[in-house]
Amino acid sequence: MVKLRLKRCGRKQRAVYRIVAIDVRSRREGRDLRKVGFYDPIRNQTYLNVPAILYFLEKGAQPTETVQDILKKAEVFKEFYPNQNQTKFI
Repeated sequence: MVKLRLKRCGRKQRAVYRIVAIDVRSRREGRDLRKVGFYDPIRNQTYLNVPAILYFLEKGAQPTETVQDILKKAEVFKEFYPNQNQTKFI
């Protein structure tokens, strides 16, 4: 199973995260399938490759809670579910 989750980068006390599509059995710093975004909590910057994210969501990838919150703020789920108001993954 594939998940969309955060991969930690950066130095001590200055963490930045890549949003990656990765196999569930891999560790956090393991080899990812594809980089689909970037998140910097210190500067509050986010970059998302929306077509790649939608591709993995269509194939059944599950976002972690943190990634799901980032995607909700960027309103990615409105493109994935154009006619639904409720966006919840289980």
